[in-house]
Amino acid sequence: SLQYGIVLDAGSSHTAMFIYKWPADKENDTGVVSEHGTCDVEGPGISSYSSNPLQAGTSLEHCLNQALRDVPKEKHTGTPLYLGATAGMRLLNIADPQVSDAVLRAVAATLKMYPFDFRGAKILSGEEEGVFGWVTANYLLENFIKRGWLGEWIQPQKTTLGAMDFGGASTQITFETRDTIENPRNEVMLKLYGQAYKVYTHSFLCYGRDQVLKRLLSKLLQAESYQETVSHPCWPMGYNKSLLLSSIYDSPCTEKERPSLALNTTVTLVGTGNGNLCTLHVIKLFDFTNCSFSHCSFDGVFQPKVSGNFIAFSAFFYTVDFIQTVMGRTVHLPSDLKDAAETICATSWSELLLKAPKLEKRLPDYCAVSIFVYLLITKGYSFNNHSFPNIAFQKKAGETSIGWALGYMLNLTNMIPAEKPSSHKSMLYNYWVILILLFVVTTLTSLVTAICLLRHSKSSII
Repeated sequence: SLQYGIVLDAGSSHTAMFIYKWPADKENDTGVVSEHGTCDVEGPGISSYSSNPLQAGTSLEHCLNQALRDVPKEKHTGTPLYLGATAGMRLLNIADPQVSDAVLRAVAATLKMYPFDFRGAKILSGEEEGVFGWVTANYLLENFIKRGWLGEWIQPQKTTLGAMDFGGASTQITFETRDTIENPRNEVMLKLYGQAYKVYTHSFLCYGRDQVLKRLLSKLLQAESYQETVSHPCWPMGYNKSLLLSSIYDSPCTEKERPSLALNTTVTLVGTGNGNLCTLHVIKLFDFTNCSFSHCSFDGVFQPKVSGNFIAFSAFFYTVDFIQTVMGRTVHLPSDLKDAAETICATSWSELLLKAPKLEKRLPDYCAVSIFVYLLITKGYSFNNHSFPNIAFQKKAGETSIGWALGYMLNLTNMIPAEKPSSHKSMLYNYWVILILLFVVTTLTSLVTAICLLRHSKSSII
């Protein structure tokens, strides 16, 4: 008998639905959860429907209809359904709280129309997003607890790994540390399966992929005084595009730099493919100078020294995967990432199109994003030649996607108890006992039969 749960990850650029399943007969419902199905909602994230909130709800229907098919009908009413919105909705909430509420209400109205056990739609804080991503990664890799071969709970005595998430509007870093966390806002104490964890976490709003690219465009236009034609050193040679100023300054991340020009003004950006100049512009997105703590990452944010292994997912994975699969470069050290970024920047638009025609929409931005990832990891988070190889760039652990969604569901359904489950053996134990007894009986029977046959053959010879 299986139980199911559904989480809608309403990100800034798109919404993804995850369906999870787990054995219902495990002790205290703590059976291992795995991914049963996924669905990507067509169109942009729900925060993009600010001018038409009802459409935000309607956009989810295709995936919810898939959930009706993927989850057995008799399980519908007992299947919890959650929607968590992240940085895109956090930004909309800053810009216009009433509109963000209207979007959430429209989404909730659609979810309530389905026969699942709808348990709410909410905007996650950046810290929640970071911590739930950390929980997901360590849960999937069995770093908290696992079942032994006799069905008993085992504390694996493994250290946890850090989690780095890079979304469309924010980026998060979360890891366990023994160091003093000088800013209480960055400290989270967790008790999972009887074990206490002191975790550092921080979410950088406006440092997600899409918002970084908008902020970069704003810096470039500023540098050239908003001329009609502006060179873009991070775009490849042979690529140019005309944009409305409104498409750049429609975000709280760029509104402070909004020029006095009319927002319906058009500017044309021309790619020049200059990696060094691109780096000079991207580095201006960070503030590495101000710090009131013993150590900061950037923008005056405290961060203890990184330690142990890390897993980097979302756009971290997609960026490094592009470098490895499309550009044919390995990434073992920071210098590999830097060199690969420079190679991308120096590659013309026509060459990039030949290499990856299916990625045309995102191709122009891989130069800037690769440089940003390099600067964020090395200059921001202070990974070096010794610690960088400890980062695994992954999309999944086993067959399950890494992200905050699973950790969020595990938390809300209380599937990770604070106390360690009792050593009471699960049903699996009984099956093992029966199998072992059968094995012993079969072995003894075979042995007795063999001895009898041997004696019989000897007596026949005599």
